Amino acid sequence: MQKVESFKLDHTKVKAPYVRKCCVLQGEKGDKVTKFDLRFTQPNKESIPTGAIHGLEHLLAGYLRDNLGEIVIDLSPMGCRTGFYLILWGEVEPVKVKVALEKSLEEVLNATEIPAANELQCGNYRDLSLFGAKEYANLALTQGFSLNIYGEDDE
Repeated sequence: MQKVESFKLDHTKVKAPYVRKCCVLQGEKGDKVTKFDLRFTQPNKESIPTGAIHGLEHLLAGYLRDNLGEIVIDLSPMGCRTGFYLILWGEVEPVKVKVALEKSLEEVLNATEIPAANELQCGNYRDLSLFGAKEYANLALTQGFSLNIYGEDDE
């Protein structure tokens, strides 16, 4: 089996929350794609409940597109429920993502409903929590996202 990039990360040494640029991939025609690890909670210590991470996914899917524009390909929750993977067109620097993420999470705090929270638009619409999404948005913003995965100052 081929090695998976995220499996190479020593999850015992990282300090969440952080924004990590995982890799830049280049396609056959020269197109570039950048993958980010948006870690909200400490691996193997905390996880985001399903309804909260699902709610964050719905909200951030729109707000990150608003704040980053047409470069957003996908936002997907991690199976471990400690954060998200963000895939973007082009070679994008982490500080740009951090600024957009923080702005998007501020918008989550002001949200009054979760978009696409219905049977037609969501495959598990009953398992969404606006309260939980706001709780984890606030927690991550209060702790502050680092650009250094080991929690040291960003300077």
